[in-house]
Amino acid sequence: MDRRTIVRALCAGAMAMSFAIRAQQAAKMWRIGLLSGGPRPADGSLPPVLRRALADLGYVEGKNVTYIGRWAEGNGEKLPGLAAELVALDLDALLSAGGLASEAAKKATSRIPIIFVAPGDAAETGLVTSLARPGGNMTGISDPATELSAKRLGVLKEAVPSVTRVAVIWNANDRAMTLRKGEVEKAARALQMTIEPLAVRGPNDIDAALSTMTRERPDAVFVVSDALTNMNRKRILDFAAANHVPAMYEFGSYVRDGGLMSYGPNFDDMWQRAAVYVDKIFKGSKPGELPVEQPTRYYLFVNLKTAKTLNLTIPQPMLLRADEVIQ
Repeated sequence: MDRRTIVRALCAGAMAMSFAIRAQQAAKMWRIGLLSGGPRPADGSLPPVLRRALADLGYVEGKNVTYIGRWAEGNGEKLPGLAAELVALDLDALLSAGGLASEAAKKATSRIPIIFVAPGDAAETGLVTSLARPGGNMTGISDPATELSAKRLGVLKEAVPSVTRVAVIWNANDRAMTLRKGEVEKAARALQMTIEPLAVRGPNDIDAALSTMTRERPDAVFVVSDALTNMNRKRILDFAAANHVPAMYEFGSYVRDGGLMSYGPNFDDMWQRAAVYVDKIFKGSKPGELPVEQPTRYYLFVNLKTAKTLNLTIPQPMLLRADEVIQ
């Protein structure tokens, strides 16, 4: 057999193997789960932006992919049980949204690949060994608590220079959010501000935190966002509006609902990146060898309508660099 014949045979074999692999992948029904501490969506499925991103990568719901979700509705104590339910379903990948959900997923399985989204600082909280080499069966999109906390507090100070005393509301049951609260305190010392910590662990604690602020009115409020605080956002937003207290939030949805300002990543961006992780893992990559990403862009939202009700004049340079200004 001459050299040309051998090359042809090798190429034909490689093509046959490639077609076989593609056919096998096409025939497989991938099972993707989601564990979230937040509310169950109306359609009972995974985030639409994630499903669209996966569809663009060739994963068509009902044809070669099935989605299964579990939501704790703001009750973190439910997460371990929900994680166990998902693990028992023999998933091909498990997405976890938030710090508590990611911790519950990690404890529930060391076999199923886990892709976390917005779990707080994944390395600092011990979800992964390091961002560059996470190890184990986890990877995903993390967020840097230190830089973001300092930036958010700095933006608040720039918008309201008279602020010296800030009340911080955070879920004390969530290690990632407690870490973030600690970074807010460090940033406050550098800015010569004082922090009034208002820990919450359940919905009833929200009322206690608001009552404390009624008795001892702060100059501003800083809300650390997780499933618990997010599900009780209306109570916090209503309090800030009724008591004319400026507030810094972490995500633009709060500002669109009437909050003063926010600085943080976009969840749609993170879900799109999560889809890329899922695709890589399904094509053979090991999650522990895929570096953890951090958001590449952060968005500044300002609500001018709210600023006017607070008799605040937002500096023009801030308005010019804002990604969205609500008139």
